[in-house]
Order: sequence, then C-alpha cells, then structure tokens
Amino acid sequence: MYGRDSEGTRLRDMAKGTDRRGSGALRMQACRTNNGFVQNEGLPASEPEPEPEPEPEPEPERARGPASSPPCPGGAAGLGLGLGLGLGAAGPYAGMPKEVLFQFSRRARYRAPREALFWLTVASVLALTGATIAIIAVSPRCLDWWQAGPVYRIYPRSFRDSDADGNGDLKGIQEKLDYITTLNIKTIWITSFYKSSLKDFRYGIEDFRDIDPIFGTMKDFENLLAAIHDKGLKLIIDFIPNHTSDKHAWFQLSRNRTGKYTDYYIWHDCTHENGTTIPPNNWLSVYGNSSWHFDEVRNQCYFHQFLREQPDLNFYNLDVQKEIKEIIQFWLTKGVDGFSFDAVKFLLEAEHLRDEAQVNKAQIPDTVTHYWELYHDFTTTQVGMHDIVRSFRQTMDQYSREPGRYRFMGTEAYGESIDRTMMYYGLPFIQEADFPFNDYLSKLNTPSGNSVFEVITSWMENMPEGKWPNWMIGGPDNARLTSRFGEEYVNIMNMLVFTLPGTPITYYGEEIGMRNILVTNFNESYDVNTLLSKSPMQWDNSSNAGFSEANHTWLPTSSDYHTVNVDEKGINYHHQERDGRGQAVEGRLLKQRKQEEENQWLKTLDGRHLESHMEKVVSQEEANWPYGIRVFATWK
Repeated sequence: MYGRDSEGTRLRDMAKGTDRRGSGALRMQACRTNNGFVQNEGLPASEPEPEPEPEPEPEPERARGPASSPPCPGGAAGLGLGLGLGLGAAGPYAGMPKEVLFQFSRRARYRAPREALFWLTVASVLALTGATIAIIAVSPRCLDWWQAGPVYRIYPRSFRDSDADGNGDLKGIQEKLDYITTLNIKTIWITSFYKSSLKDFRYGIEDFRDIDPIFGTMKDFENLLAAIHDKGLKLIIDFIPNHTSDKHAWFQLSRNRTGKYTDYYIWHDCTHENGTTIPPNNWLSVYGNSSWHFDEVRNQCYFHQFLREQPDLNFYNLDVQKEIKEIIQFWLTKGVDGFSFDAVKFLLEAEHLRDEAQVNKAQIPDTVTHYWELYHDFTTTQVGMHDIVRSFRQTMDQYSREPGRYRFMGTEAYGESIDRTMMYYGLPFIQEADFPFNDYLSKLNTPSGNSVFEVITSWMENMPEGKWPNWMIGGPDNARLTSRFGEEYVNIMNMLVFTLPGTPITYYGEEIGMRNILVTNFNESYDVNTLLSKSPMQWDNSSNAGFSEANHTWLPTSSDYHTVNVDEKGINYHHQERDGRGQAVEGRLLKQRKQEEENQWLKTLDGRHLESHMEKVVSQEEANWPYGIRVFATWK
C-alpha cells in the first residue's frame, strides 16, 4: 500500500511538471507575439525543450490583479498588460499595446518634452510671420510704372502735323512713337485735346467726352492709345474739372435756369447799369480785372477764375461732382492710365463772398486790377477742396484693382507754397495724388547752383515720408530752359533731373535744347508770353523743321531749327526693318548702344566720378554749379 501511494505520488508530480512545461511554452509563444514579430509558430523540433523552472514566489496581491498572468521572461517583468495593472519601473518596449502606450504617454517625462516642442513650433511660426511682415513693411516697395521711367510731356498742337493743316494732331503723335521709345520714355503725357474754343489753349472745354477736330477724332485717339500700349508705354492726359467753356451745354442750360443745371455754376446778383457792372465783391481773375461777368440772359453775374469765357463750376453742388466723376470713368474705361488734374486749388470759393485783402493796403481799391495785388484767401484752397480731390482718387482706384493697371493721379498746384503743395500727397492713411507736379525748377531764371540746391532740398525735406518726388525743368506755361539759362546748361540740367531721386518729366523739345521763339506777330488771340514755349517740334532742317508740310503753321518754327533738331542731335528713331521673327534688326544695335549709355550713367552715379565730370563741364561757367550738383549726385 505504501508502495502504491508512493508510485501515485510520483506520477502526479510528473504530470504537474508536464503541465508547467506546457504552460511555460505557451507563455513564451505569447511573449514572442507581443514583441511585435510574427513568432507565433511553435519552436523548431530540433531545439531542446527548456528545463522546468521552479515556480516563482507568489507576488503580493497589491501588485497583481485577480486575472493576472505570470510575467513573461525577458519581457515586461512586473508589468501587467491589462488596464488594471501597475506599470512599475518598467520602460516602453517595441510592440506594446495601445493601452500601454497611452499609459506611458501620460507620464511627465514624456508629456513635458512633447508640449515643449509643440509650443516651440508655434513660437517659431509666429516669429517667422512677424519677421516677414516687418521686412515687407520696412523694405522699399517695388517701383510702379509711373516711378520706373521718365515722363514725356507733349503739347499736341505743336508736336507733329500729319494732315498738312499746320496744326499738330493725334495721328502725328502716333507717327513719332518710335522716337519717343528711343528716348527710353515710359509714359507719355498729352495736354488738353478736348473739344473747345481757342480760348486759353483749349482749357475752356465745350465737351469733355469729345476730341477737338483740330486734333482728329475719337477713333484717332483710340488708335493712338492702342499704339502706345502696344509699345509698352503708358498714357496720362490733362483733365480740367474747375471750369468749362461758356458754350458748354451745361452753361447754356444753367443760364436759362433749366432743372438741376440751374446751380451748376456760381451765380450771384449784381448791379448792371449803362454797360457797367458792379460785382458782388473785389475778387479778381487770374488774367486780371473782376472775376464776375454779367450775363444778360439770366440777368445775374457768374464767377470765373480765368477768362470770362470759362465760367467756374459750382462744386458745392453734388450733381456737379457726380458729373465730373462720370467723365473720369469715361476716359478710364477708354483705357487711359492716369490724369493730370489741373487748377484744382480753384475748385471751391468761400460762400460768404467777403472781399479779399489787398497786398498794399494803401492802394486805392478801384485801382486793384491785377491778380497778384490781392491775397487769395477766399478763392483758393478752401476747406473741403482736398476732400473733392480725394473723391477723384477713390473713383480712379475702382479701375486700379486689376494687376498691372494702376491708374496714376497727379495734381497741378502751381503757385502754391511748398507747405500747401505737399498737402496734395494726402494724409498718412488717406491717399490723394501720387504726387503734385513739381515746377519749381522751371521757374528759375538764373543758373545758380545755390538756387538749385534750395529748390531741391525744399522739396525733399518737406515731402511726407514714403512719398515719391518728381522734377521738371520746362513746360507749356514757362520759358524754355535754353532761353532762361543758355545753351551750355541744357545737358547739365537734363542730367540733374535724371539723376535725382524720383520721376523726371521732360517737356517736348527740351531733350534737343529748343528755345523760345522770338517773333511777336502771331495770328492768335493769346497772350504772346504764353506762346513762346509752344513752337513746333524741330525734327530736321527741312521746311517747317519737319513738323508740317503745310505752307503755314499755327506758330512759326524757331530760327535755329537748321542746327537744333532731332536729326542734328544724332537721335536715330526711324522705322525699323524687321526680320522673319518680327524682331527689329536695327533695334539690336540701338539696344546695345542704349545699354552702353545706361552703364555709363550708372558709373556717373558714383559721387567722385560725377563731381569730377561736373567740374570739367561747368567750372569755367559758374563756380556755384559744382557745389549745387555735388550735393545731389550722392543723395541717399
């Protein structure tokens, strides 16, 4: 009996050992699977079966769950795979289940670096964004088309006559576009060509939406505009909103008190007896004498800042402002690239109609007849005038939204003080003109370097920060440079305006040194002094200087046209032969020469080189010139 019991005990112990070996193999197989490898097959038959290991001591209940399994050998010892098991001191391992990974990810030593990297990334993105904005804000803007090149100003009646009637016209300008592009001009500025009477050089406009027959037709204008754009140029035109001609349809309706047009102009009661008018006040016209004229149809006086044939519009009337904006839209729709708004300081007058103060208080009031004998505090630059100009800007901005089609706005503020002129740039956050036209160099009558220095520093020091300057040395209302300074200063002054910061503006003929005409017997009803700088362009030494084939031109050509003309100056602009690819054969040589000239100009921007060059040119002429020029040769 004792033997049988011993044998039974031995057999039970062997069975338990076998069970332990089988469960151990299963645990080993499961652990291999958890390590992330495909090892759930059985062990190879050749491998010896591991020796049975003694049972480990049972762990305390606090470290094991009710359904926990024995630990895997070489695996996560002491680490339960269920959510109820503690992680103990074990670390993460390959192939850990998602639930275990989440348990590790919540630990401070893993969470803190992750959050630090996240916020560091956010801070880096914000810093880079701020740096980008700051760089854009402080960096110079890319130059727009009205800043990137010179402007060429044309008085159309004197540029080129295409139909042999003695008057320049729009087709004539189109014929000479090759010449303009040869000068490396980027923008053409054409003065007034609207349908008008012969009063005040076509600034008394009869129809803002039509071309004067002297210059051609609307079709001619459209062809010219298309040709200008085809050559990569831009077009600016004059616009005169202050007044119209007395033949304008608005004025005819206003003088008859017709509907809304009744108050389109400035009317006021006045006394008119025996052909003598007693005006409402002492206001004077720019051309002298009273600015009030009696109209027999309406039996009232109307106000005119210029000629009596040019009545002023009433810009206090909102219908007038609307009409002007619609005219601006008309030409922008045609495709013009910008406007020069003329005489804008005269848009509003004081409504109280008080007398303006005399410059010489001792002068008898009845003898005050010249414009400069009064202070024009009530007839220029009135409160609200700049608001109207800004409304023009807003209208133009509606047509500037298309990329590359920005519409330029310049204002004529001649005769204003430098402080008032700068107001046309607008306010820091309210744009007005891109720039007011700067004619201060055009008014200099003596070649003094100090005078040039003062003019330039005055503009640059008073110009608002971030705005763009411009320079011109001539215009239709000023004497030509050659007649003011002398022929020896033509190249110097042209070089000056092209090396100063800003946009240079050249009046036709200044590039070849044209001078005022000297004759005085004109067949025109204009003031002689205003005609001297409007003589026909001198193209060559043929009859009428190549301007016209007519027997008589509207103004005579200058007597020096045989030697002062485009051909004599060696400017080759004639129509170019084209090869099979449509490229200009002659243009290649022209571009090469132009590039060489541009490179030479870049060299002259070095202060020492330019100073040396200027001293050679002018040291024998005017001692002040080198000083005046040197300052701006190295302008930063």
